[in-house]
Amino acid sequence: MKLRLDLLEHLTDEDILEEVLANNPRYKAEPLLSRTGVGSLSSATTEQRAQEEERSTALIERLKKRLQQSGQDDKAKHSLSPKQ
Repeated sequence: MKLRLDLLEHLTDEDILEEVLANNPRYKAEPLLSRTGVGSLSSATTEQRAQEEERSTALIERLKKRLQQSGQDDKAKHSLSPKQ
Protein backbone atom coordinates (compact mmCIF):
# COMPACT_ATOMS: atom_id res chain seq x y z
CA MET A 1 0.00 0.00 0.00
CA LYS A 2 1.29 3.46 -0.88
CA LEU A 3 1.37 5.94 1.98
CA ARG A 4 -0.42 9.14 0.97
CA LEU A 5 1.42 11.84 2.91
CA ASP A 6 -0.49 14.52 1.03
CA LEU A 7 -3.68 13.36 2.77
CA LEU A 8 -2.24 13.54 6.29
CA GLU A 9 -2.65 17.31 6.56
CA HIS A 10 -6.39 16.84 6.09
CA LEU A 11 -6.70 14.28 8.90
CA THR A 12 -8.76 15.63 11.80
CA ASP A 13 -8.92 14.75 15.49
CA GLU A 14 -12.36 13.27 14.86
CA ASP A 15 -10.94 10.91 12.22
CA ILE A 16 -8.34 9.64 14.66
CA LEU A 17 -10.83 9.33 17.52
CA GLU A 18 -13.18 7.27 15.33
CA GLU A 19 -10.47 4.71 14.65
CA VAL A 20 -9.30 4.64 18.27
CA LEU A 21 -12.82 3.98 19.52
CA ALA A 22 -13.36 1.27 16.91
CA ASN A 23 -10.25 -0.60 18.11
CA ASN A 24 -10.62 0.13 21.82
CA PRO A 25 -12.45 -3.13 22.72
CA ARG A 26 -9.42 -5.12 21.49
CA TYR A 27 -7.08 -3.62 24.13
CA LYS A 28 -6.65 -5.75 27.24
CA ALA A 29 -5.05 -4.29 30.34
CA GLU A 30 -2.49 -6.36 32.22
CA PRO A 31 -3.27 -7.05 35.88
CA LEU A 32 -0.75 -4.42 37.01
CA LEU A 33 -1.95 -1.73 34.58
CA SER A 34 -2.19 0.92 37.30
CA ARG A 35 1.51 0.50 38.09
CA THR A 36 2.97 -0.45 34.71
CA GLY A 37 0.66 1.26 32.24
CA VAL A 38 1.07 -1.76 29.97
CA GLY A 39 -1.57 -3.67 28.09
CA SER A 40 -1.89 -5.78 24.98
CA LEU A 41 -3.87 -5.83 21.78
CA SER A 42 -5.85 -8.98 21.06
CA SER A 43 -5.97 -10.38 17.55
CA ALA A 44 -8.70 -9.11 15.27
CA THR A 45 -11.34 -11.42 13.91
CA THR A 46 -12.03 -11.72 10.20
CA GLU A 47 -15.14 -9.57 10.69
CA GLN A 48 -13.14 -6.90 12.53
CA ARG A 49 -10.56 -6.86 9.72
CA ALA A 50 -13.31 -6.39 7.15
CA GLN A 51 -14.77 -3.51 9.18
CA GLU A 52 -11.29 -2.01 9.49
CA GLU A 53 -10.87 -2.16 5.71
CA GLU A 54 -14.25 -0.46 5.20
CA ARG A 55 -13.37 2.31 7.68
CA SER A 56 -9.98 2.78 6.04
CA THR A 57 -11.48 3.03 2.56
CA ALA A 58 -14.12 5.49 3.77
CA LEU A 59 -11.46 7.60 5.51
CA ILE A 60 -9.32 7.75 2.38
CA GLU A 61 -12.32 8.88 0.34
CA ARG A 62 -13.14 11.60 2.91
CA LEU A 63 -9.53 12.79 2.90
CA LYS A 64 -9.43 12.87 -0.90
CA LYS A 65 -12.61 14.95 -0.91
CA ARG A 66 -11.10 17.38 1.65
CA LEU A 67 -7.92 17.60 -0.42
CA GLN A 68 -9.92 18.39 -3.54
CA GLN A 69 -12.00 21.00 -1.69
CA SER A 70 -8.90 22.67 -0.25
CA GLY A 71 -7.36 22.73 -3.73
CA GLN A 72 -10.45 24.50 -5.04
CA ASP A 73 -10.27 26.95 -2.12
CA ASP A 74 -6.58 27.62 -2.88
CA LYS A 75 -7.38 28.25 -6.55
CA ALA A 76 -10.14 30.68 -5.58
CA LYS A 77 -7.79 32.56 -3.23
CA HIS A 78 -5.10 32.85 -5.90
CA SER A 79 -7.54 34.06 -8.54
CA LEU A 80 -8.84 36.76 -6.18
CA SER A 81 -5.41 38.05 -5.20
CA PRO A 82 -4.26 41.19 -7.03
CA LYS A 83 -1.58 40.63 -9.64
CA GLN A 84 1.47 42.78 -9.62
